[in-house]
Amino acid sequence: MRETTKGLLAVVGTFLIWGLSPAYYKMLTHVPAIEVMAHRVIWSLVFFAALLAFQGRLGEIRGALRGGKRIAIVVAASALISVNWFMLIYATQINKVTEVSLGYYVYPLVAVLAGRFLFGEYLSGLQMAAVALAGAGVALLTWGLGVVPWISISLALTFGLYGILKKGLPVGPVVSVTAEVLVFMPVIGLILFDVYRTGPGHFGLDPWDTLLLIGAGPMTATPLILFSYSIKRVPMSTVGLLLYMNPTLQFLCAVFLFGEAFTRWHALAFPVIWVALAIYTWEVLRLDRVSRRLPEGT
Repeated sequence: MRETTKGLLAVVGTFLIWGLSPAYYKMLTHVPAIEVMAHRVIWSLVFFAALLAFQGRLGEIRGALRGGKRIAIVVAASALISVNWFMLIYATQINKVTEVSLGYYVYPLVAVLAGRFLFGEYLSGLQMAAVALAGAGVALLTWGLGVVPWISISLALTFGLYGILKKGLPVGPVVSVTAEVLVFMPVIGLILFDVYRTGPGHFGLDPWDTLLLIGAGPMTATPLILFSYSIKRVPMSTVGLLLYMNPTLQFLCAVFLFGEAFTRWHALAFPVIWVALAIYTWEVLRLDRVSRRLPEGT
């Protein structure tokens, strides 16, 4: 099997797991979201640490936490990704997976704006129009429902800011995520102390619940490993296109598996955002084709 094919399978696997993850956390709706979150972090750390130990790379974690600037970046990234992980679990428990999918549809356009205004990356007029159109779709949904889709916005912003911080961290994805969950462990300890102070918690009481809580670690870690594997073997344009598998699967889970309400305002706003994403993706592919035709050095 060619390396490109392996990379393509890995990236498809990544977005399949992310897209279907609400179905996994739906099985834990009777467990408080904060407790599920705590076990997600703990067993992610166990999984990542075991992988790095097997590879003989545990010492690299010290490198990720060397120097005040790196520690500050890791702590900030840890806070952002922890909020992002919690919001997915919480939204699943309160039947708001439609908002989760909206957040991840909007996220690529948040990343585009970050690239333009924080890193000075070029955006064509058509790309800017696509971003404006997506913003109009979110505004339409907000106006129609009479409430800000705060879950969608928080997911898009936390993941977008997380990506910005990761650009400034010169270590690999597995090492950096391991460092991030490691520095968050004191907070997790306080969370579990509060959980077990007021009751026995759910871990260890029921074999199925215990297995699901442990499984949240590999559920978190596996797609990150697959993604880091695929990104070296698959063109970024392909990854960008397949990225929309994630919110599409979440959307299908929300509407057809969980039976969440899909109002006429959703029916108006979502197509606007889909059109915006189609315009943006088409323009990215067009610019990529143009750049390939240009001679080197131009």
